[in-house]
Amino acid sequence: MSIATNRKARHEYHILEKYEAGIALKGTEVKSIREGKVSIKESYVRFFGDEIFIIGMHIADYSSKGYENTENVRDRKLLLHRKELNKLKSKVDEKGVTMVPLSIYLKKNLIKVEFGLAKGKKLWDKRKDKMDKDIKRNIDRKLKEYKNK
Repeated sequence: MSIATNRKARHEYHILEKYEAGIALKGTEVKSIREGKVSIKESYVRFFGDEIFIIGMHIADYSSKGYENTENVRDRKLLLHRKELNKLKSKVDEKGVTMVPLSIYLKKNLIKVEFGLAKGKKLWDKRKDKMDKDIKRNIDRKLKEYKNK
């Protein structure tokens, strides 16, 4: 069940590979995410030393929070196996490759983040994607008209 998606990421980047990771969260953050009060629109994934963090993810305050105060936007550690971290580190060291979060979802009652290795699109790539989308839409319309006759 998807909770939040980053639609902007697929528009701005070519997604090369996808990975799934857990997130280190505090109690009220988990409850707030389950309520759907999370945004990954302006966030990104980055290495700090040997660990990987998601930066800029906004989690709104839980509606019935108690005494615990947590920041809405803070760096949150992503949980991956050491083997995966080493593989990612070597790929990110290539020029022009970055990591962007794609979605947050529930999997077996756990909150997971799907992020991708990505390369930035050029302006002409974005135009070509839009053109392809328009052509596909027109073809679908014509097929629908043809079937209705």
